[in-house]
Amino acid sequence: MRRTGPTNVVLRKLVRELRSASNQQGVGIWDYVADLLEKPARRRVAVNLSKINRYANQGEYVVVPGKVLGTGVLEKPVVVAAVSFSRRAVEKIRGAGGSALSIRELVRLNPRGSNVRVIA
Repeated sequence: MRRTGPTNVVLRKLVRELRSASNQQGVGIWDYVADLLEKPARRRVAVNLSKINRYANQGEYVVVPGKVLGTGVLEKPVVVAAVSFSRRAVEKIRGAGGSALSIRELVRLNPRGSNVRVIA
């Protein structure tokens, strides 16, 4: 039988941790992010900073279940968590007063998932 889902061991471990956090805290947001991360690599999202700037509010947590790219301008300080970032995206996020985290760090920082927006 062929394997389905991500073959990256780190990504599979992250999905397990997200499901565990969702069950422990009784919140559905981490389960939803885990569902998005289990999609095939060709269906995984790549989000530009311009989209984050358009939909996120100041001081909000943003989760991107894929890669954050540096196209566009980020004008407000937001905490962005993603699987990976381009170098330019990290520079622009920090330049706007925000921070770039891994999804695992965000789950530890905010286990209840309050004030978190998923952008896909």
